Amino acid sequence: MSPTELSVAILGAGIWAKVAHLPAIAALHSAQVPIKVEAVYSRSTSSASALAEAAQQTLKLDSGPTVYSDAPDREGLDELLARSDIQAVIVVLPLGQQPEIVLKALKAGKHVLSEKPVAKDVKAALELIKTYETEYKPKGLIWRVAENVECEPGIRAAAGAIRSGKIGKVAFFRLSVVNYIDQESQWYQSSWRTVPDYQGGFLLDGGVHSMAVLRTILPSPVVSLSGHASLTKPYLLPHDSIQSVLALNSGAHGLIELSWAAPSSARAESFTIVTGTEGFLELTFGKNEAGVIGWTFKTVVGTKDPKEDKQFYRGQGMENEIEWFAQAVLKGEQNSISVGEPRGAVRDVALIQASLTSAGAPVDIKKLVEEA
Repeated sequence: MSPTELSVAILGAGIWAKVAHLPAIAALHSAQVPIKVEAVYSRSTSSASALAEAAQQTLKLDSGPTVYSDAPDREGLDELLARSDIQAVIVVLPLGQQPEIVLKALKAGKHVLSEKPVAKDVKAALELIKTYETEYKPKGLIWRVAENVECEPGIRAAAGAIRSGKIGKVAFFRLSVVNYIDQESQWYQSSWRTVPDYQGGFLLDGGVHSMAVLRTILPSPVVSLSGHASLTKPYLLPHDSIQSVLALNSGAHGLIELSWAAPSSARAESFTIVTGTEGFLELTFGKNEAGVIGWTFKTVVGTKDPKEDKQFYRGQGMENEIEWFAQAVLKGEQNSISVGEPRGAVRDVALIQASLTSAGAPVDIKKLVEEA
């Protein structure tokens, strides 16, 4: 008989665990999705305790989850993973630590939902995926990468519109995401972001979201890329901006502009436009007239008498990614929903990596993700 409730532990007590994962789990609880947070882990007892307190308040628990840390006087990660009542872990640790912890959890027999990016580069990602597919997937263990963008209803609806041929055959596209980050930002204050031990800094950590948008909505994969990377603000080492030209397997092509180097918030923008033979689709993120945050996609179809259609979808990618992971675990269905697939997530890393290393020369994306 399958369990009716998924018992999880959250590994990592940073900002994203508090402001994204806990509210998402709380929203699912109110919708009667059976997820119970039994334990939390962080290297320091203080940060783990703060997350446990936040979990108690956000999830409206009678008592907080059990706290585990690396302090000498506390039980640590090994003891947490040895608990037979915990079926799965949600890994929200700094990027450099995640692959090791993912494997450690899988070895302990736990299902894993780990935050994006899947790894610091394509080679590390493929090594991790190979180990999972060889040693742990055959045992029925589920590992998903928590890329919430591909779980957004608005993104999936836009993908459906494009793939159904609403704007005709895709001809060309443009994605522009320009952000403003100063040294006082909560996202900059994390020590692992201030001095990153991985390529691209914010471009990798945040940029994979934008690459996931393209991966989800475009009906053909990227096969080639040439681009340039630069650093405008020294505190955003090693790079803060990329501009690249992409070619799809279908023959369509497009541009990506991704930066965290806007001089002020007045320059910040985020949009994607896909142009087809019969019209175009524009995708944006923000608040609607009622102040609800979500995704809007607008299609304009026709030549002589263009017709515009605008659709808004509330943002709920976090809820969806956790709910679909929980459903897959509880039902024992590894391939129940095609989101969070590690091999999809590695393609997002590949586009960022290729943009950082191209220096104007073409990069074969297929070769990169298959032979790295």
